[in-house]
Amino acid sequence: MEFVHPLRSSGITRQAYYQNNWEGISTTLEEDLIIQQVKEIRKNHRRMGTRKLYEMLQPFILDHQIKIGRDALFNMLSANHLLVRKRKRRIQTTNSYHWLRKYPNLIREFVPTAPNLLWVSDITYWKINTGEHLYISFITDAYSHKIVGYQVAETMEAIESIKALQMALSALGAESLMNLIHHSDRGIQYCSHAYVKLLQDYNVKISMTENGDPLENAVAERVNGIIKDEYLETYDIDNIKDAKGVLKAVVDLYNSERPHMSISNFTTNSIHHSKTIIKTEKLWKNYYRKQTTIVNPIQD
Repeated sequence: MEFVHPLRSSGITRQAYYQNNWEGISTTLEEDLIIQQVKEIRKNHRRMGTRKLYEMLQPFILDHQIKIGRDALFNMLSANHLLVRKRKRRIQTTNSYHWLRKYPNLIREFVPTAPNLLWVSDITYWKINTGEHLYISFITDAYSHKIVGYQVAETMEAIESIKALQMALSALGAESLMNLIHHSDRGIQYCSHAYVKLLQDYNVKISMTENGDPLENAVAERVNGIIKDEYLETYDIDNIKDAKGVLKAVVDLYNSERPHMSISNFTTNSIHHSKTIIKTEKLWKNYYRKQTTIVNPIQD
């Protein structure tokens, strides 16, 4: 349903409203509209932070001729108890103490300049209502931050990570894999013969972290945190079947609607599927060096 500004519905022009010293009433009405819209956005993006909300609110704010800055929005959300508190919990999902071959880190000085040049992979956990943990394998394009493959399972067996990789590979043609690097930690899943063979069959270069520093796989770590903190932890899940449905919906929201500061508040889909790249100011954050690249893909 289309929102109608209270000033319009009452037949009072904005100019007349302010000329009659009704600014306080106007502000209250506008705040109510913004809070209502924030709650509407959070029906799907349940733990989205203020910066992302501010970007998603822009069309609404412009359409209703509301003037509000990000700091004012922060204060408004705080006053209405709508700020999101970050949660810090971690379960070990990486077993790198094994005899399988480990590969060197190929991306220390590498900066992806287009999609499908660097994929990063990681596994995270999801605690459901039964007290059990499910395990999610993600594959993310480091340039666009789009999740290109995923799989949720009741175990951390290599076959589950392979399913995420198969999903990612199935969306590409052979020409898209010519220069692709797959980067992960040294977990036994990624070093398994079956996982390595699938990468080699597609001529994908293999790269792995060389120590426990999260910065060696920062994009993957960041995506894990976003999906869990902003989305998954807000759902009540009792079984793997429901988990699969929720994860699919969440990945679709993440890829198609959520703005990302590291890509100038574009969505991952708009960057990943763009055919035009225009170099402008420093927008894309490089997680592998202490500097930024200069790219600004524009959606068709």
